[in-house]
Amino acid sequence: MPRHPAARPRSVVATDEEVENLLAHAKPSLKLWLLLCSDLALRSGTAAQARPAHYDAARRELRLTSKKGARLTLPVTAGIEELLNCCDMSNPQPFIWQLRDKERTQRHASEGKSGARIFRVEFNQLRADIGITRRIIAHDLRRTTAVAMLRDTHDIRAVQSLLGHRSLNATIWYLDHDLTPISRSTLERIKRPAWRKEQHA
Repeated sequence: MPRHPAARPRSVVATDEEVENLLAHAKPSLKLWLLLCSDLALRSGTAAQARPAHYDAARRELRLTSKKGARLTLPVTAGIEELLNCCDMSNPQPFIWQLRDKERTQRHASEGKSGARIFRVEFNQLRADIGITRRIIAHDLRRTTAVAMLRDTHDIRAVQSLLGHRSLNATIWYLDHDLTPISRSTLERIKRPAWRKEQHA
């Protein structure tokens, strides 16, 4: 029986200018959702569910479980911390809904994934309002951070930890469009490393 390969993931990465523009024009609830998706590379549904029970303010860490069941402990960035400080830690509501209530907009009864859908609609509207014509989705912000971490650290395991992937294969599949090609000079260098030359001298 023939096997069909799985569909390749989107390889869209947002530019720094696009991300900055989105964050500059987003109201606080949408901004927090976008920051959780970009700064912490969370899936949009996981970001929508983050609530005070997940936040350790003393350590400035969020402890979450991803949709695949992976346990994540991530330090919050300064931008996220600033918005979390506007929330009531005794309120069990997700952070984005607390901020939405403060904006005095109509709160939707649905939370979780349906809540993420509401924010996806708002994100698309914001993108159109500020003139970003390229199709960018919230998940692309997660990928943007993962690609940036790979380029900065050259450590695929660090990216795996950030994304909450149980399997390294999932991380490689997710980022295979951005893996650095092997150069001939690298192959020549590792074929005769300095320590091996010293042993034969």
